[in-house]
Amino acid sequence: MGALFAAPAPPNIVLIVADDLGYGDLGCYGQTRIATPNLDRLAAEGMRFTDAYAGSSVCAPSRCCLMTGLHTGHAHIRGNHGREGERVSLRPTDHTFVEALRKAGYRTAGCGKWGIGEAGTSGTPNDKGFDDWFGFLNQDHALDYYPTHLWRNRSEWFPPGNQGVKRNQSAQALFTKYALDVLRKPGSRPFFLYAAYATPHASSEVGRDTGDGFPISNYGEYAAKDWPRPEKGYAALVSELDRDIGKIVAEVDRQGLRERTLVLFTSDNGPARDGGHDPVFFGSSGGLRGRKGDLYEGGIRVPLIARLPETVAAGTTSAQPVAFWDFFLTLAELGGAAVTHGLDGVSFVPQLKGAAPRDRAPLYWEMPGKRAQQAVRFGRWKAVSVGGAVELFDLLEDRAESRDRSASHPAEAARARDLLATLRTPSPIYDHDKRKN
Repeated sequence: MGALFAAPAPPNIVLIVADDLGYGDLGCYGQTRIATPNLDRLAAEGMRFTDAYAGSSVCAPSRCCLMTGLHTGHAHIRGNHGREGERVSLRPTDHTFVEALRKAGYRTAGCGKWGIGEAGTSGTPNDKGFDDWFGFLNQDHALDYYPTHLWRNRSEWFPPGNQGVKRNQSAQALFTKYALDVLRKPGSRPFFLYAAYATPHASSEVGRDTGDGFPISNYGEYAAKDWPRPEKGYAALVSELDRDIGKIVAEVDRQGLRERTLVLFTSDNGPARDGGHDPVFFGSSGGLRGRKGDLYEGGIRVPLIARLPETVAAGTTSAQPVAFWDFFLTLAELGGAAVTHGLDGVSFVPQLKGAAPRDRAPLYWEMPGKRAQQAVRFGRWKAVSVGGAVELFDLLEDRAESRDRSASHPAEAARARDLLATLRTPSPIYDHDKRKN
């Protein structure tokens, strides 16, 4: 005799990741000069995390942590470059949560910036769980706001509006159209949609229209502002990102999928000083110390918003720390996917449901290179090591990491040093890399 009550169907999952968007760049995180009404509404309809962390303070390792569930002390990709300056790709032995979801019956689609598997390697999206992919593979290529070519699965595709001297089709618009097309064909199986936008990262196309790294064609509501041009461009890109995310969320609702779809939004690291943009101008770090490239809070603490009506209570906030390497176990638990190997994360499903969080290990990060960095958070304490010198901060009283407490709290400082030494395994790629990553 069958069960009297059927188990709830696993939710659809939409994961949206911005590029170089700071903790303080959204209205719901304190921003006052850049308009982000759609993301603010998403936070009001769901949960806003105040202590969410990226996998790293630069792009490639952060995305590796997100996909594989391993922090940078264990992940294969720990920096933007390898020993000889090359891009490092995921190996056949590196498993992603997308693979787990697909094995559990999900239809998987993704667009945008990949950055963790070069063409012709074992690390491309189609080798890591995606039924369908549209976007960039190489993360340097993702600096093109108007790309002349993109990857559609394993083949190159050439946007007709960007050939020759034409530059009419932005990557942002192309990825949004793709995401909307996926949502308009939901099918009978649950789906996972990954939209990894390359904005508001500065573009490599400096000087084409604006003379800076933000070649957006229309500054919109910021055109008349008495701001430097790069800041108008940055604000316009953030608002464009917000508008496109609003379109995606509206399409989820229009398709009648609101109550059955988890929408997650985050950023891959802190704000960057690139393309003429100064993160100080908008307070993009949200009062936190540091920016992209730093393991202080401003480089790794990021926005995280979750909406799943009837599961996630509207207008709620979670101050429990979560990190990119938690996504694997979280999405696997929600999707009924099997996890057959050890991971560094812990599922934050309890937080989504308003329950007490599960016990977790300390959070760990490392950045290879000439200015080698490590960081660890355990409870209220956070330690940062730059070039071997260790600072200790009490995040409960000093979220700006302005006062080193290592001398006044020797026991916590000793524990931090022990954790920095033991929460990693050697890397044959990065431990010998003396380049600046």
